[in-house]
Amino acid sequence: MRIAILLYDRLTALDAVGPYEVLRNAPDAEILFVGKEKGEVRAGAGTLGLMVDRTFDEVPSADILVVPGGAGQVDAMKDEEILSWLRKIDKTTTWTTSVCTGSLILAAAGLLDGRKATSHWLALDQLPAFGAEPTDRRVVFDDKYVTAGGVSAGIDMALALTDKFAGDVAAQAIQLGLEYDPQPPYDAGTPTKAPAQLVSMMRENSKYFLTGT
Repeated sequence: MRIAILLYDRLTALDAVGPYEVLRNAPDAEILFVGKEKGEVRAGAGTLGLMVDRTFDEVPSADILVVPGGAGQVDAMKDEEILSWLRKIDKTTTWTTSVCTGSLILAAAGLLDGRKATSHWLALDQLPAFGAEPTDRRVVFDDKYVTAGGVSAGIDMALALTDKFAGDVAAQAIQLGLEYDPQPPYDAGTPTKAPAQLVSMMRENSKYFLTGT
């Protein structure tokens, strides 16, 4: 099973690495980190490097596509080389997926038109501009398109996806192997649970996240 994970500068590392850690343990999985050029891209604020090992031309097809989000998503949404590859590979996939604002990249490529999708909670309101129907759930399935909410939701998405193609025993075995048993110190992981003052503060300071400016 060929699994292509898109890499680009200023992506959020866990958006890519979370699904990778789950899916690499799936039966017969072959993971490919794909980008415009081979070599290193810098995640987040530039403090972590991830390696592109295949170019777009080298990966014309895949069984599963994973598109991460991050600050670099703003530029990726305008990059016709990326968008063209996404449209091309989507024609071959069994599952096309995204994490966090990666759904905006899929939407910009025209792949979520008329479909239910989710994204980071700060970006949900951008989906309708690209024809997608925003859905405030952690993982959303719409036909072969699977979108996950912000960052850590990519792990949940990958486990749910593994259940679809390999069964619940395989998915549970991977979860147990990763000891994925979230017990966060705070119940503040969604805007409906977090203190209202904190939500307001994050909305106020989200200009870079939402626009890249």
